[in-house]
Amino acid sequence: MQYEANTPNEYINELEDDWRKEKLVKIREMITSNGPELVEGIEHKMLSYGNGEKNIFHLNAQRAYVSLYVGDIDKVADARELLKDFKLGKGCIRIKRNQQLEKPDLKEFISRVIGLWREGKDTNC
Repeated sequence: MQYEANTPNEYINELEDDWRKEKLVKIREMITSNGPELVEGIEHKMLSYGNGEKNIFHLNAQRAYVSLYVGDIDKVADARELLKDFKLGKGCIRIKRNQQLEKPDLKEFISRVIGLWREGKDTNC
């Protein structure tokens, strides 16, 4: 789904108050708490996180899942093992309604991506 928001707060406010908004807000918190220096913005009609020039994450609420886009998942050590409970694309993690986010695996993955970014390493496709 695409939202016509100009700011991250507008984006959040446009979401329906359902499980997608709840999961998206939790993932947003994982990103901002692990990378407080990341700039949150809007790019491609979804939330984006980066340094103002290059983004390392995009986050979007779809109809049947929440998407976290990261470039190339396989550039992160042990990513497939950490994310084994999620449906994955090359650069997309799909979080469905019944998936629990309390497990540390997704948070650890996000932390590793941010660590690579801080080291100047590339996680793009």
